[in-house]
Amino acid sequence: MPSIFTRIINGEIPCYKIAEDDRFIAFLDITPVAEGHTLVIPKNEVDQYFDLDDDSIQAINLFAKKIAVNLRNAIPCKRIGVAIIGLEVPHAHIHLVPLNTMKDINFSGERLKFTPEQFIEIAEKIKQG
Repeated sequence: MPSIFTRIINGEIPCYKIAEDDRFIAFLDITPVAEGHTLVIPKNEVDQYFDLDDDSIQAINLFAKKIAVNLRNAIPCKRIGVAIIGLEVPHAHIHLVPLNTMKDINFSGERLKFTPEQFIEIAEKIKQG
């Protein structure tokens, strides 16, 4: 059964897309820990991040770097945090999270809620970087 991320890649489930190329896609997390919380995933469904081949790990990080620069320019923050957890969806992915404090990257805490219009506005700000 395809992961929810594969279903997003295939267009079966909508997302708030930030960027896409032939190998990767970045979109807003719909249960964010901070405004602008973005997921970067390979289009190839691989369960665990470190099961990606070396070329893919290098390429996804370079792709994520471009997103992180735009994210930092779009959302006021001190840093862009990076997390690779992999427990919530069996599909390799990187979390990019705007940070002002250590609490901003607490995945066990309460998640933020935004309207579809707010998600669209946030995505557009990040795209424009």
